[in-house]
Amino acid sequence: MRSSKPLHLVASIAALGLLLTACAAPNSGSTAGKPATSAAAGNVPAKPSAPVTLNILDVAGNQKLTGSMVTKFVKEHPDIIASVTWESAGAPDLVGTIKPQVDSKKLSVDLVMTGTDGLSAGIDQNLWVPIVKDYGTRLSNMANYIAPAAKMEALAGGFGVVTTYYPSGPLLQYDPAVVTNVPKTPAALLAWAKAHPGKFGYARPANSGPGRTFLMGLPYMLGDKDPSDPVNGWAKTWAYLKDLGQYVNNYPTGTGQVISNMADGTWAMVPTTTGWDINPRALGQEPKTIAAAAFDNFTWVTDAQYAVVPRGQSTDKMSAILSLMQYMLTPQTNAMAYDTGYFYPGPSIKGATLDKAPQASQDTIKAYGRDWYDALITKMPTATPLTPAKLVKAFDLWDREVGSGKYKAK
Repeated sequence: MRSSKPLHLVASIAALGLLLTACAAPNSGSTAGKPATSAAAGNVPAKPSAPVTLNILDVAGNQKLTGSMVTKFVKEHPDIIASVTWESAGAPDLVGTIKPQVDSKKLSVDLVMTGTDGLSAGIDQNLWVPIVKDYGTRLSNMANYIAPAAKMEALAGGFGVVTTYYPSGPLLQYDPAVVTNVPKTPAALLAWAKAHPGKFGYARPANSGPGRTFLMGLPYMLGDKDPSDPVNGWAKTWAYLKDLGQYVNNYPTGTGQVISNMADGTWAMVPTTTGWDINPRALGQEPKTIAAAAFDNFTWVTDAQYAVVPRGQSTDKMSAILSLMQYMLTPQTNAMAYDTGYFYPGPSIKGATLDKAPQASQDTIKAYGRDWYDALITKMPTATPLTPAKLVKAFDLWDREVGSGKYKAK
């Protein structure tokens, strides 16, 4: 769900993907001029016959978290991967880019880094290799997932490998110069918004990680009948959001505008997540003085990012990908996911603690993290997000019942 790129959807990548598809050799996985052989469970060697070039499409901002892991693997294993190229796009462009390649059996994208949105869209179109089912024995480090990351892995149905994880939110971020009595409950938040019209806001959930986390977290806080059923179980949530919407001037179509609104004082309070609280301040996009707080009683709505492989991959490239995934799921390597707090904490593997992260990451978290985050992550319950089909229904209901007429282009 979380992505730095979805804020600036790169529609042209879809066209570029189609162009590359047209130009690529069949399976584009040949090495040393030899025709590629399509991978099948049982015929993938421990190492490729020659070092391969991997072309990675990132639709989740994942390169910020795993790019350094991939670079490190290539440096240490030049006999497996010769080089890597990265392209980025928005998740809505993913199927349009990959499906023609899979259908034509001409892959120009070898590996996709995605959130739950792109994962589910590809499953629906039968685009992904069932990597865990077919090659689970080659991915033994998956046994070391922390418990909530393992639950996120279960959502993938065997078609994706969780690379990074975070508890997400919902939390509140606020300007302490304006907000002197920080709301601790949804009711208090509604009262504050009513007393300060136009000073609270959030982005359209379909386009924003913090927006959708707030949307999915409310049913737990409000005591709705069924937090997993937005159609029949969210009566309290929909009524609350309509009430709250009376005091929201507009809903940006991206989290970037939310950050700008906080930075320039247009808004004084927004829903946030751990990563969206830390990273913008670390990058100087928001003042360091911006504060954050938790609701008294809430449930973390978790998030993760996945690696998926388009169907029709060659044996050599699949061999390299399996080795890369296994490597990324070691504690020392996975700790690099702390990055600049973008997906805090970030690691999905047991033992991938902050002391194993690069010094720059340790320094960033020390300067911009919150000393109460880790205790809160341990203390409060977690829940996996809505299933993709139900999330689509939630977005549609929000668009029609809450946000209609108030969208603002980012």
